[in-house]
Amino acid sequence: MQTFAQIITKIVDFFYRPFRKYIPQQLFRYAACGGGNMVLDWVLYFILYNFVVGHDLVYITLPLHFTPSTLHHSICLTPHILTFLIVFPITLLTGFWLNRNITFTQSSLRGYKQLWRYILIVMVNLLVNYFGLKLFVEVCGIYPTPSKMIITILTVIISFFGQKYFSFKK
Repeated sequence: MQTFAQIITKIVDFFYRPFRKYIPQQLFRYAACGGGNMVLDWVLYFILYNFVVGHDLVYITLPLHFTPSTLHHSICLTPHILTFLIVFPITLLTGFWLNRNITFTQSSLRGYKQLWRYILIVMVNLLVNYFGLKLFVEVCGIYPTPSKMIITILTVIISFFGQKYFSFKK
């Protein structure tokens, strides 16, 4: 895996050359890895949604044991949410791997500690997305797409500094 990380790093650094006067290398690597992971997310989502999960509702039955007789509870998942639930852990792990092995390579923290901190920053960003969309769309009356764009800029900033100074700190 280390050789694979070195290959990716060399490719990213090759494209960094024209930008080296304008942005730090670590920030460029972060943007390249994040962009690559975002494309992976989109491609996986498209493939799984259209060719694996399908377009039908999915019902999951869970047994509940409150009494001697077994009660069942069904959960209905829409295909787009089920696809998200499948893709999210994959891109969470690939994002962590890219950040750990390409962007923030100088951290002295142990891997499991980095992973838990990384997951915490991702969860913070999920909350910022949720409440930010609620605020901008439902309270301020801003259209959803520009609201999402504004929130994405905010979460990228939160994520970069959270990963640099918390998840992968030196």
